[in-house]
Amino acid sequence: MQEKQVTIGDETFKLDKPFLVMATQNPVDQEGTYPLPEAQVDRFMLKVVIDYPKMEEERHVIRQNLKGAFEKVNQVVSLEQILRAQEAVREVYMDEKIEKYILDLIFATRYPEKYKLESLKPLISFGASPRGSINLATAAKCYAFIKRRGYVIPEDVRAVVYDVLRHRIGITYEAEAENVTTEDIISRIVNEVEVP
Repeated sequence: MQEKQVTIGDETFKLDKPFLVMATQNPVDQEGTYPLPEAQVDRFMLKVVIDYPKMEEERHVIRQNLKGAFEKVNQVVSLEQILRAQEAVREVYMDEKIEKYILDLIFATRYPEKYKLESLKPLISFGASPRGSINLATAAKCYAFIKRRGYVIPEDVRAVVYDVLRHRIGITYEAEAENVTTEDIISRIVNEVEVP
């Protein structure tokens, strides 16, 4: 994923832009599937939790499947527009105070005792990596861009922090025994770390 290429035998193929990897994980059935190593999981920018469809949405799914005919998907954006949007996101301004806020959130996952979160120390086996801070900054810029702003505010960081960090914090057996999730840990950190 990081190299944005695929190698088959002796031949390497560069993948076209825009590059994207999506994977699904069904928490109900683990038979025949194996969890990815932490280093591999860390390469995914976001881990988004998707719930079941609402009743009307599922009714639509049933009807479409029973008909056996699916609506034609229409292109809503060109590749050039996506590439231009990616460039525009890079230009979104991030103040040093926001950078510091992001770093404080990340470092609180590694050294909670430095942020008045001593009680989290026995619950975290490992904190977010440098990819976590890079992706939190990038996701916050994307969120600001989507909200039609040319600058990042703390609310942008807070809007994406769960999706960026939920797969980057390892929890201990003690946390599991206490039914503490990574989302619980993120909430405690977000509520304690000072907002600029």
